[in-house]
This record gives sequence, structure tokens and C-alpha cells, in this order.
Amino acid sequence: MENLILNSVLSLGATGLIAASILFLAAKKFKVHEDPRIDQIDEILPAANCGGCGLAGCRQFAEACTKADDLDQLSCPVGGSDLMQEIGILLGVEVEAKDREIAVLKCNGSKQNAPAKVRYDGAASCKSAHSLYAGESGCSFGCLGLGDCAVVCSFDALYIDEETGLPVVIDEKCTACGACVKACPRFLFELRPEGPNGQRVYVACMNTEKGAAARKNCKVACIGCTKCTKVTESESVTIKNFLSYIDTKVDSVKDGAELIACCPTKAIIGNKIEANKDEA
Repeated sequence: MENLILNSVLSLGATGLIAASILFLAAKKFKVHEDPRIDQIDEILPAANCGGCGLAGCRQFAEACTKADDLDQLSCPVGGSDLMQEIGILLGVEVEAKDREIAVLKCNGSKQNAPAKVRYDGAASCKSAHSLYAGESGCSFGCLGLGDCAVVCSFDALYIDEETGLPVVIDEKCTACGACVKACPRFLFELRPEGPNGQRVYVACMNTEKGAAARKNCKVACIGCTKCTKVTESESVTIKNFLSYIDTKVDSVKDGAELIACCPTKAIIGNKIEANKDEA
């Protein structure tokens, strides 16, 4: 009986040793050799894991950088251009400097400009409200003001102004991660270059209805009057579906101030324009 038990123990031990040897050899044969530069890049990344680069996290972004032929299609919005150039030096790749971007809200339908006609009493979520009704003002294109954008911002760069009912972007904190762009069910956020002296000029409206219908619910709605297209000599201002769009080619203080002044409904807004207007 004792011999039987001993033989069983030895047999099991031998089987385990053989299995362990096979696993060891298999592990060595199929071992994945990771590029050491991944760790180097990962160490200098901001570790925000915000997904602004379009990948699941900083580690995946580091892996993507080492595998890419160039870094033109990759960007870490939190680290910005300086970080991408540092990564380029590490990889021996030239990286073109890019302007810092900041999120802007393309809606000025505040409580004052677009007074409420009804009261919403549902879930405090823009996504939910958007699926249920047009909005308290009746504008189905305007901001719902329930703060989905502020909730998803990992950098505290957004808050809802109680007086206007609209989101406010804190320029200094915004990393252009794009979370607010994805969260808004009405696509009201856009990432735009910071601009010279922090100037950004854009149409704060997304209403594509004809003029009278657009202004029925918001007094600062764009009416597609085309006046803005005649202010600058460039082709940076276009009209489509009764809605004006100003691209980022408008980078002079003079053009920006003139665009703001020409709009009869005040749908075109900008920051730091009035302060610099006399210097243009």
C-alpha cells in the first residue's frame, strides 16, 4: 500500500515537472519583446488617460507612437505640441509644431437670448432631454444646459453658468481632449486653435432653419444673411443651409472685429476682440 502511494506521488510529481517544463519552453518561445521606448514615452505622458488622443489610454498611445512611421496623425491634447516634439526627439522623428486648441460652444442661446417657453422636468441629462423634446426655448439646435459636457470634463475646464444657463469653457484649463465634443448630443462644441493673443471668432449658432424661424426661438440666431461673407477678402466665411461658418483662417484682430460688428443678430462672437480692436 505504501509503495502504491509513493508511486502515485512520484507519478504526479513527474507529470507536474514535465508540464512546467513545457510551459516554460512555450513561454520563452512565444515571449513578446516589447519596445523599451514604450516605457520611455509612457513616463513623459501626462497619465490623464482621458482618451483625447482617440485611444483607450496613455499606454496605448505610447505603443502607437513607437509603431507609427510618423507622428502627424497622433496627438496628445493634454501635453500639446511641446510634448509631441519631445516624443519626436525620443523616436528620432521630426514633429511639426501645432497651435494649441481650445473648445468653444457654438450656441449663445442663453436664458436672456432664448427665453424658456416650457419647463423640463425629466432626467438631468442633455442626452435624455435631446431625445424627448426640442428644448425649453423651442430651439431644437440649441444648448440644453444640463451639463453633460461639464460632467465628462476631467480637467474642470467646464461649468454651467447659472445666470445664462450655458456652459462656460475655462481657457486656461481646457486641454482640447474632445470629451465635451463627444458628449454633446447636439454637436455644439468645436475645437479651435487658440489664435493670436487668444483670439477666436466664430458663429455661436447651429440653427439651419430660415431666418424668421431661427429667430422665433432665439434672438441671436444666425439668419444666413451673407453680410459676413462680404467683410473679408478671404474665403474663410461660408454659408450653408442658412448658417454661416467662419473657419480658422480668420486670424487678424481687424477681420475679427469687423465680422462681429457686421452681424445684425450678434450671432458672431469672439473673445479679446474689443480689448484689441483699437490696436488693429
